[in-house]
Amino acid sequence: MDINSSNLQMLYQAFNAKFQEGFNSLGDGGSLYETICTVVPSTTGAEVYPWLQSLPRMREWIGERVIHGLSENEFSIKNRKFELTAGVPRDKIEDDTFNQYGITFQEFGRQGREHPNELTAEVLVNNPICYDDQQLFDSDHPVLDEKGNEVSVSNDMGGSGAAWYVMDLSRAIKPLIFQKRRDYSFRTLTDLNSHHVFMTDEFLFGTDGRVNAGAGLWQLIVRSRQPLTPENYEAARERLQNIKGDHGKPLALRHTHTMVPGNLEGAALRILNNSMNAAGATNEWAGTSQLIKNPWLPSA
Repeated sequence: MDINSSNLQMLYQAFNAKFQEGFNSLGDGGSLYETICTVVPSTTGAEVYPWLQSLPRMREWIGERVIHGLSENEFSIKNRKFELTAGVPRDKIEDDTFNQYGITFQEFGRQGREHPNELTAEVLVNNPICYDDQQLFDSDHPVLDEKGNEVSVSNDMGGSGAAWYVMDLSRAIKPLIFQKRRDYSFRTLTDLNSHHVFMTDEFLFGTDGRVNAGAGLWQLIVRSRQPLTPENYEAARERLQNIKGDHGKPLALRHTHTMVPGNLEGAALRILNNSMNAAGATNEWAGTSQLIKNPWLPSA
């Protein structure tokens, strides 16, 4: 192939098509993060999030309105930059032996699509500080009781095994946040006069994005590292649905989804899908939540 602007543009278009093919190859699996995250377009280096801490409820309007302030608490998530780049030697293009790179850039596209899923799993594993200055999964989340006294509320069931999660994903706000400052895209450096091409005699192709994930509302998710048994499933489910807001007001939380790593898929399916339990009795937990198998969660 002659090395000229027209041919290099055609090569970019071919590689970009492979990138898009890989990006779209996961189907709904690539959008897993959209199920558990509030997806936010970011417009600056870090986003500061105002939260309705008490998730206030409707009240009868008597007299003036009661105004619930949005408390920012200096809680912010800073965007991070990520990239994946490969060099294609000029000789490969001149000799028309560059076709093997197409599958590489197809994999680049797949990784770009999967990366948000990886970042959200990283949040669950790292257990960062959330808006109330406690870790996302903690036994000391501060909540006001009926008398206005601060009490500690836990959304962590303890244990030492692989973590699994029960969640309320029925609300506009989700347990996690994913923010996009610059979405993933395929880019190239093929200018023959660029410093890199001049010095190395190779062209660069790659993808990059500026994004991040972080903790959302801890009230909407409960973590358990106990064995995934019907008894522990019931306990985690009750913990989630019994979490109350300030002043003891019910939040009407609904256990809609259960998320597990790959090694707990069988146990989760037996609880959520089987009509009878191991003893042959009716399984009262069948169909009580939707199962999410998250391949990015650690199995130990």
